[in-house]
Amino acid sequence: MVVRTRVNGDRHEAEVWPGASLLTFLREQLGLYGSKNACEQGECGSCSVWLDGALVCSCLVLAAQAQDREVRTIEGLSDAGRLHPIQEAFVEAGAVQCGFCTPGFVVAVADLLEKDPHPSPATIREALSGNICRCTGYQKIVDAVELAATRLRGGT
Repeated sequence: MVVRTRVNGDRHEAEVWPGASLLTFLREQLGLYGSKNACEQGECGSCSVWLDGALVCSCLVLAAQAQDREVRTIEGLSDAGRLHPIQEAFVEAGAVQCGFCTPGFVVAVADLLEKDPHPSPATIREALSGNICRCTGYQKIVDAVELAATRLRGGT
């Protein structure tokens, strides 16, 4: 079957197997490797993307469900190759360990901060509860979110 969709602002059309996930489509058909294939059960958040503005686990969405819809991935956050302020905060706060889960966390954080630019620590932890990291103790990730939130609001 042919899937026509808009990904990170660009129109794409590709032939896919009807049972292919959005994650598979993004990685194998479009070469967008930022979203990671970890659990394939929607439990870890490593494959998080936006579908029409809603945060979803792309491993649980069929590629066919993206037909004529807008998909935004971690690659869509950068601006002309420059890291997004959230990505910069993750690096600066030491929230990046092996990096496998980082794209999913960054997407979840961007989603949170678009909705709530002043999240409390409890709100941050709730927003990130769908993401799993096996390398950190999560505090550095929370620190990165707080740093990014401050900077995105215009603070230092």
